[in-house]
Amino acid sequence: MKQEIKTTEAIFPMPVLMISTFNEDGSVDVMNAAWGTMLDRDKVALNLTETHKTVQNIKARKGFVVHIADAKHVVEADYFGIASGNTEKEKFAKSGMTFTKSDLVDAPVINEFPIAMECEFIEYQSDDTGLGVIGKVLRTSVEEANMKDGKVDIDSIEAIAFDPYTHGYYKVNGRVGEAFKDGLRLK
Repeated sequence: MKQEIKTTEAIFPMPVLMISTFNEDGSVDVMNAAWGTMLDRDKVALNLTETHKTVQNIKARKGFVVHIADAKHVVEADYFGIASGNTEKEKFAKSGMTFTKSDLVDAPVINEFPIAMECEFIEYQSDDTGLGVIGKVLRTSVEEANMKDGKVDIDSIEAIAFDPYTHGYYKVNGRVGEAFKDGLRLK
């Protein structure tokens, strides 16, 4: 029997996405964003308000990078979510992480996160049903150590998911089935 609970802001699991941009002075800003998804094979949507320093940077620089956070960097990932780029000017420097400037967009690729999607800003949707930041993915890159037989080895990524019910982070790993195949047993 199900018990009714308070509706929360999200559905579990939620991705833990690190969105990196350059500030106006060229320093790096990174924010933790759980409200993001793919719209298409090459388009992302980030449900972010315009008050975020990251959104201001995206609009000004026309580029950003979406990273998948991993268990090895949960402290840094959480810090990027609790420290605001509007008030903490040395946010990225305090993390001890490093970056490489993208050669496709005006944004930094954070070296320590295993997956990076370099995105070109398309538009910001701000009406009641708008999605926020929409971007076109120009390139997705994965650390070689996280590849196996030419494909991403998801277990080795140790991606983390956000739990909105208890405000925890969980590792995403352990394959349990085959998509587009297992359900065929019920046909």
